[in-house]
Amino acid sequence: MLNDKKVLYSGMQATGTLTLGNYLGALKNWVNLSDEYECFYGVMDLHSLTVRQVPADFRKNARSLYALYVAAGLDPKKNCLYYQSHVSAHAELGWILDCFTYMGELNRMTQFKDKAAKHADNINAGLYTYPVLMAADILLYQADMVPVGVDQKQHLEICRDIAERFNNIYGEVFTIPEAYIPKAGAKIMSLQEPEKKMSKSDENVNATIRLLDDPDTIIRKFKRAVTDSGSEVRYSEDKPGVSNLMSIYGCVTGKTMEEIEREFDGKGYGDFKLAVGETVADELKPLQKRYEELMADKAFIDGCIKENDEKARYFANKTLRKVQKKVGLTEQIR
Repeated sequence: MLNDKKVLYSGMQATGTLTLGNYLGALKNWVNLSDEYECFYGVMDLHSLTVRQVPADFRKNARSLYALYVAAGLDPKKNCLYYQSHVSAHAELGWILDCFTYMGELNRMTQFKDKAAKHADNINAGLYTYPVLMAADILLYQADMVPVGVDQKQHLEICRDIAERFNNIYGEVFTIPEAYIPKAGAKIMSLQEPEKKMSKSDENVNATIRLLDDPDTIIRKFKRAVTDSGSEVRYSEDKPGVSNLMSIYGCVTGKTMEEIEREFDGKGYGDFKLAVGETVADELKPLQKRYEELMADKAFIDGCIKENDEKARYFANKTLRKVQKKVGLTEQIR
C-alpha cells in the first residue's frame, strides 16, 4: 500500500487503435479511480508479442496508446503510466511464477483456446503462458484491485491461485488481488454482431468505433448498426442490438435505461441511432484534440515515459528482490 491508498493495476495491449469499448469499459472508469487508489497502468507490449507484429507499426501503436491514456484524462503525475517492456521484472517474475503454475490450470484457460483457434498458424508458448505473465504484472505492484472485464475474470482467478500457492510456501509475499468490475459499460458489444464484444481486431470496419474516428465516420457507423425486429427503443435480452446502443448511450450520458426508453418513446431506430452517434462523437472530440497535441509534443511524452518507467521499476524491483530471496536465488554482488 502506498500513501495509505490501496493499489490498483491494469493495462492494455499495444496493438491497433483503442475502441469505444476500451474507452467506456475501462479507460473512462480508470480516470475516476485516480483519487481513490494508487494506480499503475501499463502499455502491455510484451503481451502483444503473442501475435506477430510489424515492428515500426508496433512502436507507433505503443506510443499512440500511451498518448491516449493521457488524452483520456489519466494524469501521469497522479498515475504511473509505463511501458511493460521497460520493466524487466515482469519477465523475470513471470518465469519464476511459471514454475509455480500447473499445466492443468493453464489447460483450462478459455482465452487460450479462443486465440489458438484464431491464430492456428502461431500457437506459441507465450500465448499459453500469457496468464502467468499477467499474474506477474499484477503481483509485482502488490495490487489490491484489478479492473477486469467479464472475459478476464478467469485470468485474475489463476493469478490469485498462484499468489496463494506461493504465499502458502514462503509466507505473505504477495497481496491477493480482488476484481474491480464497474457497474456500467463493462462490456460494449460489436455494432454488427451484438452477441460479440467490440474488438479492435474486428475485420468489419463498421463493427467498431475507434477512438480516433472522425465525427462523420462515427455517425455513419452508428446509422449502420444492427438493430432488432420492431422499432421500439427498449432494453431487453431479446433486443441485443438496441440494448447495446442503449448501454453505450447510457455510459456517455449517465442516463438510466428507463430514462432512455422515455426519451425515445414513440421515436424509431433511425432517430435513436443518430442521437447515439452524435453523442459519442461529441464525447470523443476533446480526447481527440488532446491526443493530437500530445503526439506533437515529443519532449513531454518522452519525459512522462522516463519518469513513470523509473517509478514502476522501483516498486516492481522491490517485490522481485523479495521473491528472489524467498526462493533461494543467490543475491547479486553490487
